[in-house]
Amino acid sequence: MGADLLTELSWLQRPPADVSKRCRALVASPDDFGQRVRQLAAFALDTNNINRVAKAIAHAQQAGWSLAPLTPFSLGIVSNATTDMLVPALVTSAARHGIALTCVEADFDQVVQEALQADSRINRAQLDAVLIALDHRGLPLWATPGDADAAEATLKSALAHIETIRAGLRANGKSICIVQTVARPPEPLFGSFDMALPGSMQQLVARLNLGIAEAVTGSEDRLLDVAGLAETVGLANWHEPTQWNMAKLPFADACVPLYADRLAGLLGACKGKSRRCLVLDLDNTVWGGVIGDDGMDGIQIAQGDATGEAFLSVQRAALALRERGIVLAVSSKNTDEIARRVFREHPEMLLREEHIAVFQANWNDKASNIKAIAEELSLGLDSFVFLDDNPVERNLVRSELPQVAVPELPEDPALYARTLLCAGYFESVAFSEEDRQRAAFYQGNARRVSMLKLATDMDAYLASLAMVMTVQPFDETGRARIAQLISKSNQFNLTTRRYTEADVAAAAADANMFTLQVRLADSLGDNGMISVIICRPLGDDWDIDTWLMSCRVLGRKVEQGVLQEILTNARVAGVKRLLGSYIPTERNELVKEHYAKLGFSLLETSADGTTRWALDVASVTPIELPFVVQRPALSV
Repeated sequence: MGADLLTELSWLQRPPADVSKRCRALVASPDDFGQRVRQLAAFALDTNNINRVAKAIAHAQQAGWSLAPLTPFSLGIVSNATTDMLVPALVTSAARHGIALTCVEADFDQVVQEALQADSRINRAQLDAVLIALDHRGLPLWATPGDADAAEATLKSALAHIETIRAGLRANGKSICIVQTVARPPEPLFGSFDMALPGSMQQLVARLNLGIAEAVTGSEDRLLDVAGLAETVGLANWHEPTQWNMAKLPFADACVPLYADRLAGLLGACKGKSRRCLVLDLDNTVWGGVIGDDGMDGIQIAQGDATGEAFLSVQRAALALRERGIVLAVSSKNTDEIARRVFREHPEMLLREEHIAVFQANWNDKASNIKAIAEELSLGLDSFVFLDDNPVERNLVRSELPQVAVPELPEDPALYARTLLCAGYFESVAFSEEDRQRAAFYQGNARRVSMLKLATDMDAYLASLAMVMTVQPFDETGRARIAQLISKSNQFNLTTRRYTEADVAAAAADANMFTLQVRLADSLGDNGMISVIICRPLGDDWDIDTWLMSCRVLGRKVEQGVLQEILTNARVAGVKRLLGSYIPTERNELVKEHYAKLGFSLLETSADGTTRWALDVASVTPIELPFVVQRPALSV
């Protein structure tokens, strides 16, 4: 995949002939606007249609239309360059990633002023995040070739400049910051020796980027790796001196769609919209050839063969994704035993049967198979990416399951893996040990579902799992994972309120609040953290501000177990009632009757469908649970 295929977002479907008409039709009706605009934004649009879609979104926002299922996000932009041409591309790309974006731009090259003035446009707006879009021309970077001491002072000055901006935005606007790394200028002074020479611009920028990454990692702020993006397309393609000189454009306008898509993917990840499962076709996707026709000896996956190496690169990419927690599944039109035999017996296969959480090899259509996989994994369809070389199958899945991401693939299989990874479906803002183990969590859950289908006695089945539920208040060790769950959980989430790590730390430190993190392990493996609870005092009552759970533990009476933990602590604290709210969203209808099922009484129903519930603490009798409960250091 060359630079042009990257900048043209080749993994997106080419737009239909009537795309302009569809753009104009967006504003004709508010009905399903969010769905329609997201589907249109999924195409690789040209600049004119990007602008049309962005204007339609602005019209809908100003008219007060619902943009569901898009999630609102407000972004400030401060830069030493001109950024107004970025905004339409950002807004349209954000819709592609499930975000209804509004942008607030600072005046040109007013970065420090906007950050430090409490009443600046950016700080007054109280935004979800602010993008600090600085390049090497907007930082105190001066080349001092051969002078190591001066280089060190310059580096510290540049990092301090960025930290001043971040601190100002956090203090005055209360916004998280998205900090860009800096693309190196492409023109060398010393040739290859630039990177070895202290004080050269090449070495300064390289060290600066490491410093930015270290400063952002572990904080509430986020990193946008513009340096990596620029090097992927080529520094000479990224930097456009004429456009900078004429209009102070930060990079070549040909790179705007790629930049916007990458930033939009990051915003989606901030709201928990990254994909979690990769579904693989087999014939001519994971190996070359058709196993049913060519047999074990005829398919191409051997090292030393150009075509075979191409398909092995797909397998390596899939395994690398699994190592970082992405769940792997198979959907193939094949006889099950024939398809599995390749995974079990072929000596060149890197992917093995144990790497696959759900294996669907049959003669059903791919959309039906993917729905079955989603059910078995207890994942929403918007968590899936489907990789298939066949355009007919890709179009079928897009048509039947528009929530599923389906990348276009080039003719050359050598580019399949690069296309998949460059598309940004699996953008992440953090990585924890639980993330690393997520694939195993879901694989274990798929085995539990299979066992349940064979079980005839539910109580006996639950007892056979030998479950252990561990409950304890929020702590520093679990803080990052708790914040991640709060930001990502959508289906089993009663209020879908989103809190940062700082908010989680504040809740843990507040003696008046009750917090709970819940883990579950069983005979098939550790499920990790599966529930988060936040209760706020309200007179003699506790108001359940946040109750979320992992869908993969549904049906195991964990809800009842969590409620009993809340009640136990509520009684100790002298609480009279538990109060809870269900705030409906596009994705949490699953828990609409959650409180009713647990014995709460309905207090009121609002016009928007929000319900309020109450439970008398003294009236509830504990029930027998099918698991052991451990309470290390549990306190009120």
